Amino acid sequence: MAAHLVKRCTCLLREAARQAPAMAPVGRLRLARVAHKTLTSSATSPISHFPGSLVELVEKEQVFTPYIENQVDHLIKKAARPEELLELLGGSHHLDNNHAALVLIRLSHLLSEKPEDKALLIQDARFQQLLCLLNSQINLVWHGTLSRLLRSLYALGLPRTSKELQSVEQEVRWRMRKLKYKHLAFLADSCATLSQEQHSQELLTELLMHLERRWTEIEDGRTLVTIMMKVGHLSEPLMNRLEDKCLELVEQFGPDELRKVLVTLAAQSRRSVPLLRAISYHLVQKPFSLTKSVLLDLAYAYGKLGFHQTQVSQRLAADLLSLMPSLTSGEVARCAKSFALLKWLNLPLYEAFVQHVLNRAQDITVPHLCSILLAFARLNFHPDQEDEFFSLVHEKLGSELPSLEPALQVDLVWALCVLQQAREAELQAVLHPEFHIQFLGGKSQKDQNTFQKLLHINATAMLEHPEYSGPLLPASAVAPRPSALDRKVTPLQKELQETLKGLLGSADRGSLEVATQYGWVLDAEVLLDSDGQFLPVRDFVAPHLAQPTGSQPPPAGAKRLAFLRWEFPNFSTRSKDLLGRFVLARRHILAAGFLIVDVPFYEWLELKSEWQKGAYLKDKMRKAVAEELAK
Repeated sequence: MAAHLVKRCTCLLREAARQAPAMAPVGRLRLARVAHKTLTSSATSPISHFPGSLVELVEKEQVFTPYIENQVDHLIKKAARPEELLELLGGSHHLDNNHAALVLIRLSHLLSEKPEDKALLIQDARFQQLLCLLNSQINLVWHGTLSRLLRSLYALGLPRTSKELQSVEQEVRWRMRKLKYKHLAFLADSCATLSQEQHSQELLTELLMHLERRWTEIEDGRTLVTIMMKVGHLSEPLMNRLEDKCLELVEQFGPDELRKVLVTLAAQSRRSVPLLRAISYHLVQKPFSLTKSVLLDLAYAYGKLGFHQTQVSQRLAADLLSLMPSLTSGEVARCAKSFALLKWLNLPLYEAFVQHVLNRAQDITVPHLCSILLAFARLNFHPDQEDEFFSLVHEKLGSELPSLEPALQVDLVWALCVLQQAREAELQAVLHPEFHIQFLGGKSQKDQNTFQKLLHINATAMLEHPEYSGPLLPASAVAPRPSALDRKVTPLQKELQETLKGLLGSADRGSLEVATQYGWVLDAEVLLDSDGQFLPVRDFVAPHLAQPTGSQPPPAGAKRLAFLRWEFPNFSTRSKDLLGRFVLARRHILAAGFLIVDVPFYEWLELKSEWQKGAYLKDKMRKAVAEELAK
């Protein structure tokens, strides 16, 4: 350390002696001023072209140079062409210390928009001379410049065999303990985004290890948020540490920092509940003035993470409602999608969405209209101006529907089915054999979800459109797949099955987990005669099954009951209203001739004993039968 300090002081004295007039008192003054300037501040570094807030953080720290800025520094900053920088090597200018590194950084900036010129530059003899000069004095390049230099070399595309590049990487390794935390983060971002070579990835591993160990050095919220955005996704342990630091510094955050943290969490699907609660608290308690872009990003992040905080949602909805005249159709579609993901229906806001669409009927694009329609279907939202809105939807989709992506066509027709607005031509378009065959053998989760919606559309055509003339899905397609029942059993489902088994007594008096040809799974099915006694359900014809097991018609007056449990995620947030998908399921089961025994989670949780649960189901069955008889 002492030797290193002596070496630095020698550089200072040598440069000061060169610039100070000989034997003049003012020379001593200039020497003192030079020494003070180099130890406390520095010349401003050239502006980097690389995007991202880490660049801004590194640039704001002045680069240490052991001399007063001279003509060479000025020429480097003002150079507008690579040729001007390369001419500095062959002229009378003396390139000293950081100059070679600054020239390379400036070259990278100038060539950022001309990638085709990088190969020619690397082959230039003067460029190779510049690299040799840099390599000979790499230990004199100061920390801030070194971090930007490595990024510039990656951006210029130097080959991995370049000894100059390897020398810079090795210098970074030697200085890691001395580099500031933000420089380490800047270097990690450079390695991750600009180079995929093995040697740079090895350096990235070392940088991340140091970042994980030194996370307590972060002192301000802006640096913390920037590092979280740029390098947090590279390491799970690092992101955990950064989230802990966010909890510590969240009181210092302004609305922009809060927005960035939330968007970063949403991009990585990290549902950190303690951090989300802390951010929500400050959004509610502090009188922040939230701009339109911040409001939209907050709504997106909360929706993507599925984190509902009532007061935050109310504030977002109220602020967005006041800004509705200034929102574009794209922003309205994005906002509607965000609140739909959050499963929160704010009626004034959604009515305003409808009015916006009607006011801009000529300008709204089909993709934006699709997003709004899908959001309405998810929340089962029926606007007051229903006829005008859906007339516009059918008009816009009439000619555009066949040109859309097949999966999107299915989503749109399914949404119209949920909202009870599907027309025969739209049903025929997606149920045509030439169209639906592409989804029959799909193995991906997306294809299976799309095919499940096709089953729902097929059921809508069968059960809710008696005038529909076809086509329909073939019998082989509507047969339940093994995956239909291969799902994780929930606590409510397990308790309900155990109670039903005790209530039925014998297995032939009912069926559990019944997969129908309509794409829905019943929790249980029973058949009651006119006296309310259980009948052996498997002995009778069951039209709702793709492959019926019984052959006898049900006796006169018999009633078929379906048990449907409704879990917490099946409802809109802070509401007892089912989401659109489950409203559609209930309509289909009713249309198929069932009496429905609803078992919502909020009623089941109040039942403590097995006797209470059994009595609850019996009472529900009696009420369902009584309501049917009363019609």
